[in-house]
This record gives sequence, C-alpha cells and structure tokens, in this order.
Amino acid sequence: MKVTVVGAGNVGATCADVLAYREVVNEVVLVDIKEGLAEGKALDIWEKSPINLYDTRTVGSTNDYSKTAGSSVVVITSGIPRKPGMSRDDLISTNAGIVKTVTENVVSHSPDAIIIVVSNPLDVMTYQAHLTAGHDRTRVMGMAGILDTARYRSFLAEALNVSPKDIQAVLMGGHGDTMVPLPRYTTVAGIPVTELIDEEQLNAIIERTKKGGGELVQLMGTSAWYAPGSAAAQMVESIVRDQRRIFPVCVELQGEYGIDNTYLGAPVVLGKNGIEKIIELDLTDQEKALLEVSRGHVKDVMSVLDNMG
Repeated sequence: MKVTVVGAGNVGATCADVLAYREVVNEVVLVDIKEGLAEGKALDIWEKSPINLYDTRTVGSTNDYSKTAGSSVVVITSGIPRKPGMSRDDLISTNAGIVKTVTENVVSHSPDAIIIVVSNPLDVMTYQAHLTAGHDRTRVMGMAGILDTARYRSFLAEALNVSPKDIQAVLMGGHGDTMVPLPRYTTVAGIPVTELIDEEQLNAIIERTKKGGGELVQLMGTSAWYAPGSAAAQMVESIVRDQRRIFPVCVELQGEYGIDNTYLGAPVVLGKNGIEKIIELDLTDQEKALLEVSRGHVKDVMSVLDNMG
C-alpha cells in the first residue's frame, strides 16, 4: 500500500517520517517542486531505517506525480508558511493556486485516493481541494482538530502535571482564533477536567490553544511542523488500518449542527472509506453561538476564494 505526501518541507517530511517509522504502509512517496528536496529527505528517512528498525520504503520525486500513482491516501502540505504578522487569510491567493494544481495532479494519478489537506488557511484550502477533486465530502478533509486538541491536551497535562496520554478532548469550528473548545467533553482518565482545574486557569489554556499556531510563529519565525506532521500521519493511519478512530477533522457540513456548505472542524469516525460518520454533539446554546461565530469567519474567507474565481 502506498501513501503520498505532497510538499517536502518541515510538515510534509515529518509526516512522511512518522508514517515510515510506524510502518503504516509499504511505501511513502514524498513530492516537492524544489529540485532534489524530496529525493534527499526520502533518502535520509530510508537511511535511518536500520537504526529505528522499520522497512517502509520512502521515495522522493521532484514534481513527477507518476511515482504517486495508485496512492490510497494523499496528504497535501504544499504552500508558503505563515510569517510573523501574517494571518492565515493572507495566504489565500498563493496557496489556493498551489493546492488546486497539486489536487489536479493527485486526482489524475490516484483517482481513488482519500485526500487530507494540511495547507493554510486550512479550512479554505480544504474547500479548494474539494472543489478541484470533485470527490464526495467523505474523501476530502482537512487536518486541524487533531493538532488543536493535541495542543490543548499538552497544555492541560502541563498545568495538571499529569500524563497527556490520559487526556481526551474535542474541539470544533475553524482552525484558528475562532475554534470552539468544549470543556464539557474534556476528561482526564475519565474525570471531567472541570473537577481538576479552576475556571480561570482553564480559560487561559483555551485562549492559548486558540493562538497556539501564532505562538510558535512568534518563537520560530515560521509555522510549526512536528505536531502538524504527526497529526496528519495519525489521520492516515486511522484510514489505512481502518481503525475507525473518532477525531475532529475539517469537513464540509451539509446540515449537521444546522450549518450548510461550510468547512468546519467536527468529530468524525475515520476509517477505510475516509469519513465514515459525522458525529453530532448536543451543544449548549453558548457552544452553538461560538460555533456560529466560527462558521461566519470561515464562510467569509470562503467567499474571498469564491470571488477570486
């Protein structure tokens, strides 16, 4: 079985490395437009296989999509990264063109592939890939919620001084400042988090989570890569191995939560067919209001893409 990762930058290379190390598939193809970059990183990952004891083959390609033919899943990480002071919305015009071209090549060589989008701005780039691919919404999705919940859970683990393994959480909405954390659905070894931490500290963690990407951009001068790459790999694994894990992912809502034709994060069952089921939580009026704010923000940015033609 083959998986392709388009974009051999930090996020794409991390995703490919995690997939290889975990032996999720037999072959991982890494594609990039920069001459030699994908080949070099794929070779580097392969050369450490005797050290880390895995046998997944990693292959690199400079813009040659013929090597990706027959991929079961394709992860799109291509695009320019966010710089300090740059919002995700600023990335639209450049990255939409990149995602459109990549998706056309992907569909041409792997028409049955499930597509996972990581490029920013995430929600709108998922929309672009969906428009271009013409697939059912269950087969084109965005990676956002797993990354956002990972940040949220890691911050909680630090504050509570417990293992992050025991923390489960759900977030919804757009990827960015309008995401909707749901403390009611956050538990630590089954214990509601509200019983372990005070409201003020929890709200501070939620706000930090909302700005988690921006915090890293300020520190490093570019976007994160270890957590996003690992999050995308986790989605691939759930699909390829038909694990049917429940993750929050970016999907086109078609009436769920009273929302139509908008790409938002929602909890889904992720299996061999892609999104097997969209789970509708019973939200409170306050949570619904926050989700509506997020919907409005994403819809505005989708309209920018629509107006670009």
